[in-house]
Amino acid sequence: MITLTPVQIAIGLVVIAVLIGVAVMVIRRNRTAHLRDRFGDEYDRTVRDRGGASKAEAELAEREKRVAKFELRPLSASQRDDFVRNWQRIQGQFVDNPEGAVGHADVLLGDVMQARGYPVSDFEQRTADLSVDHGEVITNYRTAHAIAVRHARGEASTEDLRQAMIHYRALFDDLVNEPSGDATPDPRIRRIPEERIHD
Repeated sequence: MITLTPVQIAIGLVVIAVLIGVAVMVIRRNRTAHLRDRFGDEYDRTVRDRGGASKAEAELAEREKRVAKFELRPLSASQRDDFVRNWQRIQGQFVDNPEGAVGHADVLLGDVMQARGYPVSDFEQRTADLSVDHGEVITNYRTAHAIAVRHARGEASTEDLRQAMIHYRALFDDLVNEPSGDATPDPRIRRIPEERIHD
């Protein structure tokens, strides 16, 4: 029978504690890297808003869990075509009716989200849900929405509305061009000339 001295037991416990500490650090580092990669700029914004990485990471992990329960689906080719045609029509109306175009763009985005399987909810929850899979463009959506809110108060210029359309289009592109089994990204969206939404 092997008998350990108190010193050997203490050294063994220290080694185990160090290994556990290293494992915890590696797990945290991997979690942080995963969340940064998945959420992009949204990770940094959430860290700022929550006052620290641990609270932000807990919130982002909760978002992932919530969205994992959704039955998200890609758009069919027919749905994509319909949404792209509607987007082109909305962009075409910007010259004569920028306010209406921005409002219609927001409604169309809601329709695309719903067709993809995102629940209808208030703006903050919808944005949090979208950030899980569309973190790189969610800032665009927030910016466009803020411009639309300013416009409702009479505080947005036509140039602001043009910027809102560009920001809405970034999320629209991301939602509509997400790969599906039967379709490739629709190049018509990106070929829409910028000048069509200028004053």
